[in-house]
Amino acid sequence: MALWRVELHSHTLYSKDSLTSLETFLRTCEARGLDKVAVTDHNTASGALKLAQLAPKRIIVGEEVMTTEGELLAFFVQETVPPFLSPEETIQRLRDQGAFISVSHPFDRLRKGAWQEQNLRRILPLVDAIEGFNARCLFPQDNTKALAFAKAHGKVYTVGSDAHMPYELGRAVLEMPPFEDGGDFRRALLAATPQTRLSAFWVHFYSKYAKWARKLGVAKLPDAILYS
Repeated sequence: MALWRVELHSHTLYSKDSLTSLETFLRTCEARGLDKVAVTDHNTASGALKLAQLAPKRIIVGEEVMTTEGELLAFFVQETVPPFLSPEETIQRLRDQGAFISVSHPFDRLRKGAWQEQNLRRILPLVDAIEGFNARCLFPQDNTKALAFAKAHGKVYTVGSDAHMPYELGRAVLEMPPFEDGGDFRRALLAATPQTRLSAFWVHFYSKYAKWARKLGVAKLPDAILYS
């Protein structure tokens, strides 16, 4: 049985710190040999839902949701969950959709979406996985801590490129058996093998540029993005 290359953390221009068009996103995924890609834009599933219409066999609809205490990654989402709810409320809304839930870059010391360990421990029984490797972490020790935390608490772990630009797609993937839905995904994850590389530090400057380009009106974005 051929294994799939699966990317579980990526962004498009539907995230405010990315300018990657949906067309460019799909072309890059195909060029990189990514069989399945979770599109996890910040606080919206809109871009992922559009991509799933364009490439239903490749795209997993997801969202990266900012809670009041840190960020969560969700896969197999059906609709957007709004940001800045409590972790428990966010998780319940995701569960109501049948989503699989991981925790984004939990110990990245430079991210506002990182978690205080006591808060993470509190919600641990409510989530499915921990992101054990994020290619955008500037300090490798933060990934090491996340992976050790997942293993110490008996949680499966995910990895992700956290791609905000085409260069980053596919830098952190799982090679895993094929799956059809969230239940299959959970089982396949147990047999997954990570293939990971850290991204260059300068990708963070790109995200800052993307934010400023939008504010200054430099970025040419569809009306649906500019006015949503």
